[in-house]
Amino acid sequence: MLDTAFPRPPGDVGHPATWPFPVRFRTVAGATARRVVDGDDGLLDAFVAAGTALAREGAVGLATSCGFLARHQRALAARLPVPVATSSLLQLPLVERCLPAGRRAGVVTYDAAALTDRHFSECGADPATPRVGLPADGAFRALIEGGAAYDRPALAAEVAEAARRLLAGHPGIGAIVLECTNLPPFARDLAAAFGLPVHDVVTLGRWLHAGLVPAPYAQS
Repeated sequence: MLDTAFPRPPGDVGHPATWPFPVRFRTVAGATARRVVDGDDGLLDAFVAAGTALAREGAVGLATSCGFLARHQRALAARLPVPVATSSLLQLPLVERCLPAGRRAGVVTYDAAALTDRHFSECGADPATPRVGLPADGAFRALIEGGAAYDRPALAAEVAEAARRLLAGHPGIGAIVLECTNLPPFARDLAAAFGLPVHDVVTLGRWLHAGLVPAPYAQS
């Protein structure tokens, strides 16, 4: 978990009720949203230490609370003792292979200017993937970096507008991937509004857990 203090409602990566299985959280001191989004490599050892501690406590897999940690996917996977999924962007290759001909995935991200080719290549995704960012002067930036109150209607409107811009600028979009781990509470609204599949850190975490802890089945 990043070192932040804003509210995390159900659906957010940091709310225990988001997950249909037990979770543990560990905050990485000093890992502010801006440092991680801007790609501060000096935090890598601290994330490794936090992940290692969680594994020692019994965690069978790890996820992060910021999709921009995709930048360190291979480094973290190499150094941690259990599987780690850093970012919803890891789903891009699979999502695209499931879409009809002529369709591709697009990304709604917290900060389009900071999302680089490396974030995509670390996940095995196409660096040319269409992406649209949330506004620098918008409600989400004010919440996460400015200490503003959690205004759900304003946040929902901002995410919907970003999705509209993504689809308007790229008519071939067949699925939306939400980079930001605070956007899953709005995924259902987006799917209903635009009639498209929506993938996020929660769909990623559920997939990872399903392989780590296979479901039990009744024996005949």
